[in-house]
Amino acid sequence: MDIAQIRIDLIEEDKDQPRYQFDEESLEELVKSIEELGLLSPIKVRTTQDGRYKIIYGNRRYKACLALGLPTIPCIVSNVTDEVEIYLEQIAENLTRSGFTPIEEAEAFHKLLNDPKFTASTKFLASKLGKPESYIKNKLDLLKFGTAVRKLVVSGTEIRKDRLTEDQLLPIKDLPLEHRDPLALIIARDELPVSDVKKIAKLFKDKEIAAGTKDKLLLKSGPGLLETWSVYEHNKAERARSQQEPKPAAAKKGKSERGVKELEAPPALQSEAPAVTPIEGELQQLLTALPAYSPLLEEVAQSCARVQHRDEFVAGVDRLITDLEQHLAEWKSIRELMK
Repeated sequence: MDIAQIRIDLIEEDKDQPRYQFDEESLEELVKSIEELGLLSPIKVRTTQDGRYKIIYGNRRYKACLALGLPTIPCIVSNVTDEVEIYLEQIAENLTRSGFTPIEEAEAFHKLLNDPKFTASTKFLASKLGKPESYIKNKLDLLKFGTAVRKLVVSGTEIRKDRLTEDQLLPIKDLPLEHRDPLALIIARDELPVSDVKKIAKLFKDKEIAAGTKDKLLLKSGPGLLETWSVYEHNKAERARSQQEPKPAAAKKGKSERGVKELEAPPALQSEAPAVTPIEGELQQLLTALPAYSPLLEEVAQSCARVQHRDEFVAGVDRLITDLEQHLAEWKSIRELMK
């Protein structure tokens, strides 16, 4: 394998490559590492018709060398011209690197399967990348979610606030859009483990629960949804047990007809609930998010004197006051409309 020192001004990035998200902090660490130790691993490039070079892989290393103002960079020069082979090599290389997100991977697979330039098959991708077809299909399922959810998806399995792992999303991927994305945002906000997500998913997949009721469930927090699942499962078990028990003779029931009907009636979750209007949804979300007011303790208020980043703190207070005042004015007008 020959390595050539190529002038950095003759090299350009491949804007069409699978990976496009680069963490600034990790890039800065790479810059420091190259500055101290030099570039330990060459990048790979291919020649272009104008005598220049385009990167196949190594964009981060190229960016770091560019930031350092290095005149040349060690490169492996490839003669491959097949676009599918090049794109597959880029994916395979990124799979070995940290920071390649599941969404970037999913978008790369989608491109290979649907772009007229490639038109590959799932079976072909699986064989080339050494992955089962189910792996590729699971990645593609992530693209069912909207932009707001996709932005939160990260690599790995660690559960973090306002972040989502692939494992957290897969149990809810087949839910209708109106339930899927809001539920994903609840999962991210409340840091729900995969085991809890699977329980909540069962609740939303239950065909006996009306769609309107499911709409209302989205106003709950993660723990609230878990509690609802627990109660619902308990009620189902109780109903199943009561149906297996022998029914008493009519003369010995000892209950009014109304009492029997109440016992056999389905739980509230099974009934069709009225649809929640948008304004009701907005109100419930605010009431859920805002804690009940309680005066700041004296020692908390006095800690203002110890704030280190005063400008940032004051700016945060100003933003809070502005937001609250805007909310207050808006909801006062709503109250007047309701009178």
